[in-house]
Amino acid sequence: MANAQPDVIVVMGVSGSGKTTVGTKVAELLGWEYADADDFHPPANIEKMRSGHPLNDDDRKPWLEAIAAWIRGHLESGTSGVVSCSGLKRRYRDLLTAGHPQVRIAYLDGDRDLIAGRMRERGGHFFQVEMLDSQFRDLEPPAPDENALYVPITGTPDETAELIVKGLGLTPRSP
Repeated sequence: MANAQPDVIVVMGVSGSGKTTVGTKVAELLGWEYADADDFHPPANIEKMRSGHPLNDDDRKPWLEAIAAWIRGHLESGTSGVVSCSGLKRRYRDLLTAGHPQVRIAYLDGDRDLIAGRMRERGGHFFQVEMLDSQFRDLEPPAPDENALYVPITGTPDETAELIVKGLGLTPRSP
């Protein structure tokens, strides 16, 4: 059942790839609940990133477990949702999807220069552009057996969201 229609979509990618913007737009197109992974971070993680230090696996563990609990809650209640999460490593994505074919990964695929330029333009975010290299070092792009949808981020956020909805075989709700 590798091509099951998703009940939960995890919009993943490095910081600055557009996860929040695109994830919100996907949720709006489908009429699903949206959650931003940044809201699951404990205060210590945010402070660490704000001070210019990348997170390590120990820092990320409670954060990923909280997101996985959100996903499980949606699966158990039969409600659909979209959550953004960097999901940089295979083991992180395995924790989030937990082998459920109805949880699909949409990978926002973009190169470092494009993403760094976008990060410089956004203001007020705790993640600093100087830490982008650590994200790319940690990134393990989804493997074919993960059944992830690769989505280029060269278009507008609206175009990217539409690619995700179409690529996952979903129908946008009527306006």
